[in-house]
Amino acid sequence: MTTTDKYLRVNTDSWDARTKDHLNSNFYNVAGFLKGETSLQEIELAELPEVKGKRVLHLQCHFGMDTLSLARMGASRVVGVDISPVAIDAAKQLAHQTHLDHVEFICCDVLSLQQHLQAPLEFDLVFVSYGALCWLADLNAWAQLIHHYLAPQGQLYLAEFHPCYTLVYDKASYFFQSQPDHFEEQSYVEGHQQSQPFYCWSHSIAEVVSALIDAGLKLQMLHEFDFSPYDCFEQLEERQPGRYYPAGIPHNVPMVFSLLAQKA
Repeated sequence: MTTTDKYLRVNTDSWDARTKDHLNSNFYNVAGFLKGETSLQEIELAELPEVKGKRVLHLQCHFGMDTLSLARMGASRVVGVDISPVAIDAAKQLAHQTHLDHVEFICCDVLSLQQHLQAPLEFDLVFVSYGALCWLADLNAWAQLIHHYLAPQGQLYLAEFHPCYTLVYDKASYFFQSQPDHFEEQSYVEGHQQSQPFYCWSHSIAEVVSALIDAGLKLQMLHEFDFSPYDCFEQLEERQPGRYYPAGIPHNVPMVFSLLAQKA
């Protein structure tokens, strides 16, 4: 087993364990989703390109609620990808319960997707959101994968936690380091769960944007936000409905960034 394989194995086991807690949490509100509520948040709902009739690839989809929410918005084909077998099994069950059986879910490391979802396949939109990039050791390979699957004029939409805030929260490096940070923590959902070990990599805004440009994508939009749509960090306060800010910090700090990039 290589060192990379070890990191993937530990992270897969961590997400398998966490998924069981997430499915039963108020944080994810599966019951509301099954009643027809979207799992997508204010930021992406305001910024997403038109989804209806589009072919959508959702990378690092967890147990698929956002994937299925995109399908509910009228996407013609949706494929979700995640490393956790437990999460993918749960996603398939949710697809069945919501009668969205045409949505496909693939279980694999996202960077090995071409071994599981083979060309010729093209997508009009690649969707990535919240807490995805820190699990990737190679953003250049990630960006090239996105370019590979996008149709001409196809777009990537990314909404992600800002590395400036995770620098403060996780006390990790802002810039990429080849050796990942090792954590052992409970999940971010409510209740008491068993702590799980995992490995994460830091990626600066410049690294993200440069990887996409180098892969042949044109940046169309880059936004930053001073709130999180999720109450997933310590000591946050909900100052406006669905907007969480760091408590005790008198000035605004970047908590989320989003971008849109297009394949030439």
